[in-house]
Amino acid sequence: MTDVPAHTIVVGVDGSETSDRAVAWAAEQARLEDRDLTLVHATGIVGTAALLWMDQAGVDSGLAMDGIRQDAEALLQEAADRVAELAPEVRVRGVVAELDPRDALLELAPEAAMLVVGSRGRGPVASLLLGSVAHALSRHPACPVVILRPAEPSVVRRGVLVGVDEHGTSTRALAFAYRQASLRRQPLRVVHCIFDVRAPSGDVGPAEAGYDAERLLLSETVSGMAEEYPDVDATAVLTRGLVDRTLVRLGEEAELVVVGTHEQGPVSGLVHGRTASIVAEQSSSIVVVVPEPPVDRRDT
Repeated sequence: MTDVPAHTIVVGVDGSETSDRAVAWAAEQARLEDRDLTLVHATGIVGTAALLWMDQAGVDSGLAMDGIRQDAEALLQEAADRVAELAPEVRVRGVVAELDPRDALLELAPEAAMLVVGSRGRGPVASLLLGSVAHALSRHPACPVVILRPAEPSVVRRGVLVGVDEHGTSTRALAFAYRQASLRRQPLRVVHCIFDVRAPSGDVGPAEAGYDAERLLLSETVSGMAEEYPDVDATAVLTRGLVDRTLVRLGEEAELVVVGTHEQGPVSGLVHGRTASIVAEQSSSIVVVVPEPPVDRRDT
């Protein structure tokens, strides 16, 4: 996959409904950002033992592998044709990777502008389990990972929602959200959730006492970004409760939910433990997990 250019938008293709949605979303994103689009289909690894078994069973393993590659190329061509219909100006290339889908996309992530994948979602219990491509990518993102769910035609979604932490370390997630709101001409809600296991997930009213410092910090965060994106209609929202539940609930009507995650360091910023992965699994909206640099509490 060395011929894939840097800073391209990479989208996983497998022929499923959510994969088709991912391709359409990625095509629009590539058009908005004037980037190349790379379509990736991973066939999985066919090991030596499997090839030997096919030969022993009277199946020509070479022909079988050729058939797998031809099917993969046909799938990519269908996706490329779809992109040509939706965004004819976007430059597209297809890649067939004889790798596990997770490995193929993780290999491309460090040089990609973003990864886009479809995911059916598995609910609150299964969200704690490893295994799905989207879940694996969201746990260890090397670039922003965009996860799309099956469409819900009856639900009208609008706006971008982003979570920020009290340490001011969600800078990349915040910048990503502002840029998306600007590109897509959508309103933006910037949310800071004060962790409180006893409180319901709900907006803290303006008259509530005891959160003046947090409210001021949130206001300053929004006003700072407003200078760079004066066209974005941004609203600051202070909440208290469980961070993941709050973002999932407030994101029910949003088109895009953006969360940051820190790969290392004793402080996880916005993401305490599995918050980013839980939001990515349970949200009914499109979720973007944005990697943030490691943060040490001593530096905050």
